[in-house]
Amino acid sequence: MAGHSKWKQIKHYKAATDKKRGALFTKLIREITVAAKQGGGDPDGNPRLRTAIDNAKAQSMPKENIERAIKKGTGDLEGVDYVEVVYEAYGPGGVAIMIQALTDNPTRTVAEVRAKLSRGGGNLGTTNSVAFMFDRKGQIFVEAGGLDEDATMEKALEAGAEDFVREEDAFVITTAPADLHAVSQALDKAGLKVSQAELSWIPKSSVAVAGDAAQQLMKLIEALEELDDVQKVDANFEMDEAEMAGA
Repeated sequence: MAGHSKWKQIKHYKAATDKKRGALFTKLIREITVAAKQGGGDPDGNPRLRTAIDNAKAQSMPKENIERAIKKGTGDLEGVDYVEVVYEAYGPGGVAIMIQALTDNPTRTVAEVRAKLSRGGGNLGTTNSVAFMFDRKGQIFVEAGGLDEDATMEKALEAGAEDFVREEDAFVITTAPADLHAVSQALDKAGLKVSQAELSWIPKSSVAVAGDAAQQLMKLIEALEELDDVQKVDANFEMDEAEMAGA
């Protein structure tokens, strides 16, 4: 299993407990709020907001939650001022980790991230200590059930995708960072159901981990993802299915 399978994580969230679903909603709401603040509250004129709304709808977020998050971003309702931060770290087995967060208090967030890393066998790195091991890309996930792979790939490439692969029961479509939202919308107009669209750090190469290091790494990644301020975690590990399932 190369890297941290985002499709596995998405499916996990779909079957999550109410507590985990609430945590996911918190992350989605923050993205909507930040997108509305940066680009305005009209999704037709704000591609990032349109994608954030689509992601929220894919997770069955109530319409009123979405509208409230937009209004907080535009200033129509009182809200929190979030900033985007990225932390670079090393995990068990020498795995490089990129941690994206939206926070109203970077001092608190970095302390929480550092504490999770320390307890999980990792350590926080300096700026550019591991970022050079990754490419910044957009990733779009489309459920593959009932779709013809060649026809779907053709639609993705016509929409401006850079790459197209199948991962289990999903198609993973890669884009340039600036093209993520436009390609996602083009796929939607082409009749494809987008389950998730996001900016990711894609590893240029992977580090094999197994045994205790693999179990410790998976627990660390989960602990980081559970932090309210952390939006997503990318890492350059490779492990077999049995190791991942046992974590």
